Amino acid sequence: MRVVRGLRAWLQRLRESASAQGTLLVLPAFGWTVVFLVLPLILIMVLSLAWRGQYGPVDWGTNLREFLDRLSFDNYTRLADPLYLDVLWTSFRMAALTTAICIVVGYPVAYFLARSGARLRSLLLFLLLVPFWTNFLIRIYAWMILLRTEGLLNRALVGVGILPEPIRIMYTPTAVMIAMVYEFLPFMVLPLFTSLEKIEAHLFEAASDLYARPARTFLRVTLPLSLPGVIAGTILVFIPTMGMFVVPDLMGGARTALVGNLVQRQFLAARDWPFGSAASMVLMLLTLAATLVYTRISGFGEELTV
Repeated sequence: MRVVRGLRAWLQRLRESASAQGTLLVLPAFGWTVVFLVLPLILIMVLSLAWRGQYGPVDWGTNLREFLDRLSFDNYTRLADPLYLDVLWTSFRMAALTTAICIVVGYPVAYFLARSGARLRSLLLFLLLVPFWTNFLIRIYAWMILLRTEGLLNRALVGVGILPEPIRIMYTPTAVMIAMVYEFLPFMVLPLFTSLEKIEAHLFEAASDLYARPARTFLRVTLPLSLPGVIAGTILVFIPTMGMFVVPDLMGGARTALVGNLVQRQFLAARDWPFGSAASMVLMLLTLAATLVYTRISGFGEELTV
């Protein structure tokens, strides 16, 4: 009862304090973050140090002290195996390549959107967002129909004489790359479009008055001012691509396994939750480190300084 009365008095003082009104507004979001982000992250961190049980996914021991005494970094040591290191490297390479392709393809699209008229721009943005109205898995299955050996793409290429016979695209890294670029390209285009749209037209006029050619105007004006969009788009594409497991599982089969597939199989198939948790923590740390290095090199990481 004393604790309840103390908590009630503290809340009353918060209500009476004008400076605490902002704190009260933040409390729901703070509580949501703690319950659904911080606590699950702590649980995954603890599980990554635990042991797999003989009859279950985790060996909890007979009491809390026994469980804590058995915590170790053995699951992280297992990830040093060349097999798992190759999976980590493949994930990083695929994510980096997907992000690079999205930048190369998405930048001209975003530039065209930013320079289009209001009516055409609205139509193009609508068409860009239409795929999100369809379920993620349905879009992947559609690509499977298009890219399989007897699919529409091979039939069309063979029909017009470009290919003498169908080629195998499905269940290869190429198929995985095509699907991931398709899925994450809008996440690159939209931040780029936002940055390019904010560039004032008089800057291009000033560059033209100073006899700057289009290529030099792009390199000295457009590209530097659009870098925040490039950085934001890179983060929005790279981070989810590193943890993707649905696309590699459906489009790449067993030949293309990423870290996301490793985590998914450890939790659902092998029932080795501690090792899957360790792989999840390593994935998170690698993604965070790559993002910090990228933002620092790009010159937009000052706000991330601790």
